Amino acid sequence: MRWDNLAHDDGAAAAPALFGAETVTTRTFDTPEFRGITFHEIRARSIVNRVPGASRMPFEWTVNPYRGCTHACVYCFARKTHSYLDLDTGLGFDSQIVVKTNAPELLRRELASRRWRGEHIAMGTNVDCYQRAEGRYRLMPGILTALAERANPFSILTKGTLILRDLELLRAAAEVTDIGVSVSVGFTDRELWRTVEPGTPSPERRLEVVRTLAAHGIPCTVLMAPVIPFLGDTPGQLRATVRAVAAAGAVSVTPLVLHLRPGAREWFTAWLTRHHPGLVRRYQALYGDGAYAPKWYQRRITRQVHELAAEYGIGPAGTGAARRAVRPAAAPDVPPPPTQLRLL
Repeated sequence: MRWDNLAHDDGAAAAPALFGAETVTTRTFDTPEFRGITFHEIRARSIVNRVPGASRMPFEWTVNPYRGCTHACVYCFARKTHSYLDLDTGLGFDSQIVVKTNAPELLRRELASRRWRGEHIAMGTNVDCYQRAEGRYRLMPGILTALAERANPFSILTKGTLILRDLELLRAAAEVTDIGVSVSVGFTDRELWRTVEPGTPSPERRLEVVRTLAAHGIPCTVLMAPVIPFLGDTPGQLRATVRAVAAAGAVSVTPLVLHLRPGAREWFTAWLTRHHPGLVRRYQALYGDGAYAPKWYQRRITRQVHELAAEYGIGPAGTGAARRAVRPAAAPDVPPPPTQLRLL
């Protein structure tokens, strides 16, 4: 995406970096949770984006109401996308947040187009749609409502606990269409969490999201991502994470080994040099000049996690028949749904 794709609908020209005054409103908020963060409020020209054909992603369409992310995960693969907007991929990615303020109304319009055929839409796959900014801008309620109005299938991947704010909207959407919710928890090591994911809720709080969603009849998967070589991949660490995922009631767990694309690679390597200098050469050997760990390493981690998942009574995502769930009968204040939930 380029800056000119984020201009006003009237097609006003964008400045080469942070727009001109006519196309963006820049805000800062003097509150502890937003201190040091700049928000660039824009009116996007499109909101439903096609995933490039060369992508490894198992979906074709995405909606991303934000660019940049205050989660500040040092490994985030989306860092490179900030360079497309002439923004810094390091601290700039963490603190210069682009907000598509017209996302709900734009999505409603695009879903109503004759060209749109109701395909599955994935959210939270580039940056988290439930990052802290969502608490102020509240774009997701309108987005979920627009999707439910069209009975359009969708899925959400998040590290944010703010998704529970929209629990009733998720339940309403599940009455009319297929939805999927996945929470990202790569590890439960608190010291590792504090250093590599400093802006996220703790792993325990994320697993509480899984538990709460399950209690309200919305089955939730866990993406165990990333598994970080030499820091979060010991047998004991893998076991502790899978055990916690199972205890939270996740219906499946899928491991994903750390990958280091350009943009993320440089930022992660700088972090590694500061915090774990003795691992730099091991990472150079493991990743070479590529973005992905060797196949043998990925297969080893996958096998270990799947074996642990089987031991704790949960299975890998995407295997067997589609999992279905209905609202729990123990909740008398919640009427039973006319249809079943299907986890994508």
